[in-house]
Amino acid sequence: MQFLQSFLDKRLFSIFVFGIASGFPWVMIGSVMTAWLKDEGLSRTDISLFGSIFAVYAINFLWSPLLDRLKVPLLGQRRGWILAMQLCIIGSCLLMSTLHATSSLFHVALFGLVIALCSATQDIAIDAYRIDIIENNEREKLAAGSSMATAGWWTGYGGLGALPFFIADWTGWAWNDIYLLLAAIMSGITLFTFVAKEPIVDRTAQLSQATAYYEKVLGAKGASPTGMQKIGAWLFVTIAEPFREFFQRNGVRLALSLLLFIFLFKIGEAFLGRMSLQFYIELGFSKSEIGGYSKLLNWWVTIVFSILGGIMTMRYGIYRGLMIAGIAMASSNLMFALMAHVGPDKTLFALTIIVDGFTAAWGTVAMVAFISVMCNRTFSASQYALMASLSVAGKNLLASGSGYLVDKLNGDWSTFFIITALMVIPSLLFLRGIKKYIIRAEQQAG
Repeated sequence: MQFLQSFLDKRLFSIFVFGIASGFPWVMIGSVMTAWLKDEGLSRTDISLFGSIFAVYAINFLWSPLLDRLKVPLLGQRRGWILAMQLCIIGSCLLMSTLHATSSLFHVALFGLVIALCSATQDIAIDAYRIDIIENNEREKLAAGSSMATAGWWTGYGGLGALPFFIADWTGWAWNDIYLLLAAIMSGITLFTFVAKEPIVDRTAQLSQATAYYEKVLGAKGASPTGMQKIGAWLFVTIAEPFREFFQRNGVRLALSLLLFIFLFKIGEAFLGRMSLQFYIELGFSKSEIGGYSKLLNWWVTIVFSILGGIMTMRYGIYRGLMIAGIAMASSNLMFALMAHVGPDKTLFALTIIVDGFTAAWGTVAMVAFISVMCNRTFSASQYALMASLSVAGKNLLASGSGYLVDKLNGDWSTFFIITALMVIPSLLFLRGIKKYIIRAEQQAG
């Protein structure tokens, strides 16, 4: 009961809605775009490579320091950036609705890239918002916030993401017209940004200390550094200090171990996820069945297991949550291999979606809590983006070759899914090696 009370905090509702805002753009450049390109006759390899625009999520840490130091006019440090990116996403969807994939493939890719860039930047601000809005000593709220962020993300990606498929199936709308619907939904989400509470974090002391350090490094004498030295110090504090602080606080060896684990953890899941829609279509499921099972059912399953995952993370800790999720991920991938043998069986499809939803939700909650507890709140945008981008790098950069792998296997989906199940093993070995450090960081946060 004590754990459930943690979810009654009003701040968690804001985290949930911003999670929706974070997940919904993936529909625009993921499942909807994949279905659009599939209907236009592009090959599996081409569709998979088209998904390389997701690579921007893997490098958003490069500009994340700007979100810690610069304010967009109106709404504050975090909400200002969130609003600006949401407006750009809406505009890109409107422009996408005017295109035809066969004759304007370059522009489809271009606006898809713009959506990805804005979405990746929005994610930086949303993740920082979640960390900033929860105090350092609220360990239970940290896990609850992670579960609500996950539930929100899947509501945006799975719940709202099912609508385009139902609309396309029932009305016969062209996929470019569907982008008008996506723009309208995103506009509704954007309205919440105006009423959310802006977190208050005092970064003055640590930023002043870091500025003084870099002014000294740049050769400033006494209390009056030159103009160029001030500019140089500002740039170093903005760009270099978040990463220097992370490696200094953890030590280089541990910091690299943490980053490598994050990179490896969800590679198998990403290979599967990148080709799952293509798999469902080839297996013979209709658009409505895909929308109903892979979106709506997965949405509810993920929300339930996100909350349960948050409660279990509060009760048993981040390490156990990550270990359970990793083992479950491999198991769920094997169920997809079974689907490839059985064929378009709706009962097996539903059961596989339930198990996959459990693993995705549990693993994401534990990973979000893990990354959050490793961040310094002064540099929450930069440090979270650094670690999260590595997770995305494993998921998106390497997974871009998933279609190529299926083609090389001559469409042998069963073998493909078995390979993805084996991909989780290296990350679990790494997780075991950093166990005591995870437990120590979690205790310090509590």
